[in-house]
Amino acid sequence: MNRFSRFIVSRAHSFRHAFRGWWFVLRTQRNAWIHALITTLVVLVAFWLHLQLRDWAVLVLTIALVWTAEFINTALEAVVDLASPELHPLAKVGKDVGAAAVLIAALTSILVGLLILGPPLWGKIVLLVTR
Repeated sequence: MNRFSRFIVSRAHSFRHAFRGWWFVLRTQRNAWIHALITTLVVLVAFWLHLQLRDWAVLVLTIALVWTAEFINTALEAVVDLASPELHPLAKVGKDVGAAAVLIAALTSILVGLLILGPPLWGKIVLLVTR
């Protein structure tokens, strides 16, 4: 196998591992389903509002921030569980700080969503109600 073929095969393996990790998060983390539901709702509302590209870019980055925090938190929890199967105060700190990172990302995404989706959504609702 030549160098280019090995490169392609190794990239395919990397993608397979990444998708396996993605599926693990979806399968095992209840909050991931909440993120998935809210992501879907935000995308549908954004399409309905015909947002500008810049608004879409901010929403996509914000959604990615939340998902990235959730994935990193899940990885951190797995590593902490491996390193410290018994209860330990520092293991708790690690898990709590990881959860706090997800919370910060989620709260930030709510604020960004309200700032971007709020005004045009309110305008559409007012139009629908006053017809």
